[in-house]
Formats: sequence, C-alpha cells, structure tokens
Amino acid sequence: MATRPDILFPLFAELETLPGVGPKTAKLLGAMDVATPRDLFFTLPHTGIARTLVETLQGHPMPDTVTVRVTVGRHLPPAQKGRPYRIEVEDSALRFTLVFFHARADFLQRLLPTGQERIISGKAELYDGMVQITHPDHVVSLQDASEIPGFEPIYPLTQGVAQKTLQKAVAASLTRRPTLGEWTDPALVAREEWPTWSKALDQVHAPGKLADLSPDHPARRRLAYDELFAHQLTLALARLARRRASGRASVGDGHLLDAVIEALPYKKTRAQIRALAEISNDLGAPLRMNRLLQGDVGSGKTLVALLAMLTVVEAGGQAVMMAPTEVLARQHLENIQSIAGPARIRIEILTGRDSGKARLEKTDALAKGEINILLGTHAVFQKDVVFRDLRLAVVDEQHRFGVRERMMLGAKGEAVDVLVMTATPIPRSLALAQYGDMDVSVLDEKPPGRKPVTTALVANGRLDEVIAHLDTAISAGRQAYWVCPLVEESETLTLTAAEDRYAGLRARFGEDRVALVHGQMPHAEKDAAMERFVADKAKILVATTVIEVGVDVPNASIMVVEGAEHFGLAQLHQLRGRVGRGAEASSCLLLYQPPLGKSAERRLSLLRETEDGFRISEVDLEMRGAGDLIGVAQSGLPKFRVADVETQSGLMALAQSDARALLTQDPKLQSPRGQAARLLLWLMGHDESIRLIQVG
Repeated sequence: MATRPDILFPLFAELETLPGVGPKTAKLLGAMDVATPRDLFFTLPHTGIARTLVETLQGHPMPDTVTVRVTVGRHLPPAQKGRPYRIEVEDSALRFTLVFFHARADFLQRLLPTGQERIISGKAELYDGMVQITHPDHVVSLQDASEIPGFEPIYPLTQGVAQKTLQKAVAASLTRRPTLGEWTDPALVAREEWPTWSKALDQVHAPGKLADLSPDHPARRRLAYDELFAHQLTLALARLARRRASGRASVGDGHLLDAVIEALPYKKTRAQIRALAEISNDLGAPLRMNRLLQGDVGSGKTLVALLAMLTVVEAGGQAVMMAPTEVLARQHLENIQSIAGPARIRIEILTGRDSGKARLEKTDALAKGEINILLGTHAVFQKDVVFRDLRLAVVDEQHRFGVRERMMLGAKGEAVDVLVMTATPIPRSLALAQYGDMDVSVLDEKPPGRKPVTTALVANGRLDEVIAHLDTAISAGRQAYWVCPLVEESETLTLTAAEDRYAGLRARFGEDRVALVHGQMPHAEKDAAMERFVADKAKILVATTVIEVGVDVPNASIMVVEGAEHFGLAQLHQLRGRVGRGAEASSCLLLYQPPLGKSAERRLSLLRETEDGFRISEVDLEMRGAGDLIGVAQSGLPKFRVADVETQSGLMALAQSDARALLTQDPKLQSPRGQAARLLLWLMGHDESIRLIQVG
C-alpha cells in the first residue's frame, strides 16, 4: 500500500503542533471537522468586517463597527460586583465610553493607560442616548496600527473558540504549504484567469472587500474546482478500474427484439432509441457496463430495460431484474410478460414467498439456463440462487440498493454488466457527485399517448366537492388513491389521520371498496391490500406514506393528497406519477390548509404549472439543499469544504470532463501533470484512489 508523500506530512500533523493551539482548542476544532493544518486552510472566512479608520464617531450611524483614534481618559471601576468597568475616551470631536465585563483592572490599566493615544475597533452603539463600545475587538498603539486589517476576514466558529485564535491558527497552517506542481489543465487555468493553488489560498484568507468572499471570485472558484476535480478523478479512476476488469461482449442477432418491437402498440421515443443504442454499445464491448438509466415517471424505462435483457438472451446469456419490494417485482413481471410475449422466452419471479418444491424447481431451472429472465427481490442474493450464465443485472431504484448489493449481484456471474434504473429525476450536479463513476442515459420524453395529469390546489373547506368528484369517477368504473397527511414528528398522528380518513371513506363508499396501506402493517397484509387494489376489487386505496414508487394501476385516475403543504416537491411529483397511466384523463388534487406559507405556496404552484420532473428536481434542490433532498443519512454525497454542489454544477461537469480527459491521455498519472494530480488526491484525502492507480 502506498504511503502519503513526505512533502505533505506537515499538512497532516496534529493541530497541537501549531502555535497557540493546545489540546483543548484542538478538541473544540474537532467539532468543526478540523483535525489537521490542511483542514484549517480549507476552512474559509464566510464574511468580513470593514475596519477603515474614521476621524470621529460624531454623526456616525449606529450601531456599526468602527475604527477610530482616541485619547484615553478616566478609568471608572465598578462600584459593586457584577457591574461593568468603564473607561472614558475621546476622539477628535466626541467623548464616549468603552465598557468591559469581568475584566481585571490591572490588565485594563496596561491596555489603555490614561492620557495615551490608542486605535480601537469594535461595535459602537447608543445606550441611554450615549455612544459606547463594549469589549472592543482591537486595541493597539499608534505604531501598531497596521495590525488592524482594513478588511478583516471572519471565520465560522464553534463554541469555545475565539475568532482571534482561529485566525492565528489558519495563518500558522498556511506557513506549512509546500510548493506543488499544477494539476489543472493549463488552458483551463488561463481561460478562467485562475491563480495558482498557493496564491488562491493566500487570496481567500486575505480578502480586501466583501466581493472577494463571493463563490464566483477566481480564487474561490479555483479552490472549489480543485476539490471537485479530486472527487471526479477518484470516480473516473474507479470507472477505469471497473472497465479494465474484463467484461464479456453480448451481441444479439435482433430476432427477439424485432418480434417484441413489431408487436408494440406504439412507437419508441427518440430518448428510448438513444438510451437503447448506448446500452447496446456497452453490452457489445468487452468491458463491464456500469450505467444509470434515469427517467421521469412514465418515460418508459421498463421497455428499455426489457430490450437490453433480450439482447443478452439473444447472445446466449441470462438477465436478472431486481426490485426493492415484492409488489413492485410482481408488477414488473406482469408488465414484462405482457410486452415480451412475442419473444417466447421463459420469464420467472423469485421472492421471499417462494419455498419448498416450487422454489427448488425455479432454482434448478435457473442453474440449467432454462429461465432466461429472472425478476426478484433480495431473495435473489441467497446462496442457492445460481445462474448458468448471468450477463446483465438490472437494478430498479438505486437508493434502495447500495454498491455492496451491486457487487453481490456481480458475483452471481462472470463479468456481469450492471444497469441501474431510477425514476427519481436527479439534478445534474447531484447526478455527477453521486453517480460520477457511472455512464448516464436519460429518458427525457414520455411515450405517445400518455395524457397530461390535471393538477389542482383545493382548500380543505372544499372536501365535500372532492368526495363528490371521487363518487362520479368510481361510478364510471375508475379508481383513486388517497394519500394521508404527513404529520410532522409523529408516526402515531399520521396513522390516526389515515385510519380516520379510511373509516370515513368506508362509511361513504362501502367496506369492500376501500383498502388501507400504512408503514406499520405486516408485509403480508400490506401486499394483500395492494393486490386488492391492483385487481380492481378495492376502488380507493388510502395510504400514509408514499405509495411504492413504480406501482402501476392504469385504471386509477385520481390522486388525492391531503395536507399537501407538508410534502416535499419530489414526493408530490412521484405521487402524481401514479395516475395518468391509462386511457382516461387523470387528475391530482392537492388538499391544503390555508393560509399557505411562502415556501409551500411555491412548491404547490410549481406542481400545478409543470410535470417536468427534471425542472421540479432543480427547484427542489434550490429550496431544500442537497443533504435534505437525498436524505443526509444515505445521501452518499461527498463532504466538500469549499465547493457547493447545489450552485456549482457547471464547475462539477467541467471537473468530470477534465478528469476523464486526463486519464485518457495518462491512465497511470505518470506525466508531470499526472504526478501533480496524485499529490492532489493525497491532499484531498482520496487515499483509496491511489490504490486504484496501482491496481490498474
């Protein structure tokens, strides 16, 4: 295993090796995720204070941070314990007071001797009509005036660490910087007018004005880019290592695809044709595929996945499609069997429900290669599930399957190609940050014939009208979803709300016509309720949480979301995607309690305006931030100190193309720029990627 280069050692030393940082301060800085000198110089000031010298405070607007030359007057120690210590001072036109709490008299006598001149800087404010400065930030003699910066950077702090302590520690950490080569493309540096890495650090820690703290300042953009470039280089190395691992070319003769495509009642969209071409190229190459198929609700991902699976079947292999739940796996089975009929191949499902003789028959047929396509849940991972020749694994809904599960699937065959499908439109910047090691195909069109869904905002006071609308639709043979309010902080209240609504709707529409699904039900009961709805035995499905992504009931044409103001944009968009799947015109009714807050109004109005999931996801990212959008716990997002994934997607895309271009020219990173890039990877803590270069 490679070890960190000696030149970087001083940057990764303990914080206590810096002047002014003892064990206590080091521990407090740990709460800010600062453990080394290198972490310190990537902790940037978030604001600053102008400390330009003024002649007098007379007529100066209050409160304000001021810097002024004064003559020290009388010291007025407190008359009783707990009262402040006051010192009178005078500038060129005004007498005012400095106020100190819990300060020692001898210290203040030395700091501000009566009759002497000093320059002071701090926040001036009016108290009982008199000007005062409490605990000035700076007090210096005239000859030390240069110690007060004209513009002082202010750093984010943690409790117990003073601004001056952090400023000193940062300054000391900057002295540890070694001279490093240039890892960024010189043409890019010239075009963007970026400073060198070292100069950029100097500039961000010594801003001259507020504008210098902007993320668009060349020095800040440079450092953000370095961080994104190191991240994308790591992902590109992982991608390269995976592609180097020999794959198997699967090239079909087209007979199964042609049979299925000819029987389709509609034409493939341009996006489907493009995505299929990208996947076929990957399957036909002797490299392992690792591709993300990203498509909005109803964009036709299942057809693309099926045609990809048929390609490997034509080539003599097998395919598996994984779904996160049994309901979804069975739904895929129905959809795929209905489309794949003309191909006359064997398609089976394997879930936790299979047992005994029936299960043994399936696993036996799978091992002999008699089953061409297997659909399943986590049950597919079990040891006795063996394929004769697994070539393609399709994983539905990436956020339920981690990298570990993908690897376990890969181990089921020799050089298995992986296609991950997600129905959650991901903003470009997050897709690059999370899936940068994967190739991405996007389905950004809906198949012809999908009717738009009418979205309406309905105040709670009009509940009777909503129920009457439901009655009309059900009488005409339609079905409806009713999603109950997301009651903040309380699973119990959410459940109560759902049970109350369920009871009310059963009383109105009849016991057999309403089903209930909630998170605390046993799986079997939940599946049974879902199956009643899918089979059109229940006309209304009441649910607490998001109805399973992918649940497909073409006959359901109404989605009612109660308490819609409590749901996130992406959630509401996914819920709306459950309807509009059949021939009938569909509607989504968003019930809310007026008055709406500004943020809730923006969310609900956007949904009324557009069905474009990609536009919705970008606004969702802007409103909520990356961590909230994906869920911090399983976000998989890297932590950046300087870069901002939410606002710098252009910079992220630039870093990705630069990283991939560098590895195309210099896969072992041995050129002068490649060697500098290795140092950048060590500097940014991507130690694991150094191993990938060596393995390669």
